[in-house]
Amino acid sequence: MPHPVHRVLHPFAAADGGGIEVTLQATADTWQIDYRIAAPGLKLPATVAAQRCDGLWLHTCCELFIATVDCPNYREFNFSPSGAWAVYDFADYRQRLADPAVAIAPTLNWHSDATEHHLQVTLPGELLPPGPWQISISAVLENQAGELAYWALHHPGERPDFHRRDAFTLLMDPHQP
Repeated sequence: MPHPVHRVLHPFAAADGGGIEVTLQATADTWQIDYRIAAPGLKLPATVAAQRCDGLWLHTCCELFIATVDCPNYREFNFSPSGAWAVYDFADYRQRLADPAVAIAPTLNWHSDATEHHLQVTLPGELLPPGPWQISISAVLENQAGELAYWALHHPGERPDFHRRDAFTLLMDPHQP
């Protein structure tokens, strides 16, 4: 895919200002995902060495869900501003499999300025399932009071649930320009 894909995430419930824009640029070898977050009062986890870590969605965390079109299985990626990351495989809706082996880890680069936070993720192509893909992009934002806000391309249910397959609304085909 030669051109980047730009999307805006939407809050599940009313949010106190701010917003999230995501740009996805895919090449044959890597995906570059840029999350731009404008969120007043965002609580950030402490920085850690880049490592695999569970429970990232309990605090500020950017996420990517990806599935091969017409297959029930999918992969979930979690990216924390702390530098931690996680990869999970599922056989079907919330049916978790053993954690996949990760030979080349995602690379995360977080920085903030006066108006926004920016997370750049480089995702090695080896971590992607075969295409064409159905994708969901989402984020969990924690405020200073410890309250969580859920953002996604699409919220199809009565409560936030990033695992719902009808939330995987972005379609990409590696063989299409």
